[in-house]
Amino acid sequence: MITALAITFNEAHNIERYINSMSFADEIIIVDSFSTDHTEALAKHPKVTFVKHVFDDFSSQKNYAISLAKHDWVTFFDLDEEVPEALATELVATVRSNPTAKAFRVKRDYHFMGKRIKYSGFQTDIAVRLFNKNYCKYNGKLVHEAIQTTASIGKLKHHVKHQTYKDFDNYNQKLTQYSKLQAEALFKKNVRPNLYHFLFRPWYRFMHQYFLRFGFLDGKEGFIICYVHAFSVFKRYIQLWTMYRKID
Repeated sequence: MITALAITFNEAHNIERYINSMSFADEIIIVDSFSTDHTEALAKHPKVTFVKHVFDDFSSQKNYAISLAKHDWVTFFDLDEEVPEALATELVATVRSNPTAKAFRVKRDYHFMGKRIKYSGFQTDIAVRLFNKNYCKYNGKLVHEAIQTTASIGKLKHHVKHQTYKDFDNYNQKLTQYSKLQAEALFKKNVRPNLYHFLFRPWYRFMHQYFLRFGFLDGKEGFIICYVHAFSVFKRYIQLWTMYRKID
């Protein structure tokens, strides 16, 4: 028995595809952060439990969703991830085999601007997407949250397609949201931005992704993705600076 979990905010363009791809699950629980589009209306399905909950941070929202699951084994795919039939079959077979591992990582094939990104730091893009809720929880990070467990972690054979790119503005807005959450985490740690953060950190992010992680092999899409990710680092420290200056 498997519970498919998801958190949403204005995911009308993804929600129906997500529900269809979770047909292998015995129940689907969607925790929504009060979407203003048609996410809720499009989520009407016999298997779906749709719950509204105030969003504080990604870890808290996901851990709240876990608390609602009826079954021990849960999946937690993002709405922009496409689960192929082969992976769905493997998920069910894995749970039925009563595995010793209590969590399983899935390789994500990253797509950006209509192209599969094979380098640019995404060649090792892997994340836990199936786990036993009794042994796992999210680690409390405001952004880039990850599963925390003392149990063994396995790896599934089949990949998930990560279709994070809708359009450039949407992608940039996602990075801006992540930058803001990262700035809030740094503010709580009393980190004060200086020239090192404004100049070196964005430069290093670009150099690392584009050269050390072979982003140049992804062509113009590789350059664009490395550049916007570097700029998101710059925005992180601008947002942190405005917090100290109390500037909106």
